[in-house]
Amino acid sequence: MTFRAGTRNLLTDVAGLRVGNAEDAGIRTGVTVVLCDQPATAAVQVLGGAPGTRETDLLEPHNSVEKVHAIVLSGGSAFGLDSASGVQALLRERGVGVKVHDLSIPIVPAAILFDLVNGGDKDWGRYPPYRELGYQAAERASESFAIGSAGAGFGALTAGLKGGLGSASTMLSNGVTVSALVAVNAVGSVTVGDTPHFWAAPFEIGDEFGARGMPMSAPAEATDVRLKFRSGNSPAANTTIAVVATDAVLTKAGAKRLAIAAHDGFARAIWPAHTPADGDLVFALATGGSGSVPQADAIIELGAAAAATMARAVARGVFAAEAAAGDYFPAWRSRWGL
Repeated sequence: MTFRAGTRNLLTDVAGLRVGNAEDAGIRTGVTVVLCDQPATAAVQVLGGAPGTRETDLLEPHNSVEKVHAIVLSGGSAFGLDSASGVQALLRERGVGVKVHDLSIPIVPAAILFDLVNGGDKDWGRYPPYRELGYQAAERASESFAIGSAGAGFGALTAGLKGGLGSASTMLSNGVTVSALVAVNAVGSVTVGDTPHFWAAPFEIGDEFGARGMPMSAPAEATDVRLKFRSGNSPAANTTIAVVATDAVLTKAGAKRLAIAAHDGFARAIWPAHTPADGDLVFALATGGSGSVPQADAIIELGAAAAATMARAVARGVFAAEAAAGDYFPAWRSRWGL
């Protein structure tokens, strides 16, 4: 089973998906929106202990709504849940949504991460900016988009390094595409000890995150538990949130299995992952655009690709982060360069 990256190496290599980002540099926060050109089958899996979500119960396989119109990843902790309202507003203006009598009701699940302690000015007045940021991000949605210090990853941090927005894609031999989008704001580390080597290195394709590989020998501190803050890692202060997508034909139950598999990518790329101080969450989208209905071994390959692609996306997000004045932690590039 040989994996190769898609044309863009972005979530949008799954046709029919577009991604938009919006940021507020003063606050050091942002929003990322995934728009579905056609409603997509969706599911979610939460494995972190401190999630912040909107409209996720409806994604469970036993519930009635089968498809969604957009997914939102946002900074801002609980304040960031407002961003989905901005996305709903834009979609409603365009007549997109579930048709109920003469109304269109867009289905827009959302998840948030905590980026309130990163050096930005959070004195935003009576109302937080996230509804407008959500609208702006949805307006900007396209097949090409920035990663690194962008969107929901704009104010993200990991243990000792800036976090970021990452994305990657994989083309399978059967013609199916799997892609991932992730805002990396983990309490743990994405590099091996105090080195430039990414935990995700075994899955790297080409030099997409520096081609450093794994260290020749593991440093003594490789498995030390390095945390973002040695104090103050509260159950609301971190979180890695993501979307895994495919053009395979999946049921809601199949999409949930894909989200579960993609969480293995977190575990491959972040040490530790899924902690009580993270709200780690993966949404899954299946557009069905390939017409392929995976069976037996193809389902296993799809899950493996989801995990590997997610691990690569995590590393790419941190690798692409850019240094800025007043950074709380250094960017990977400013510390180790290329």
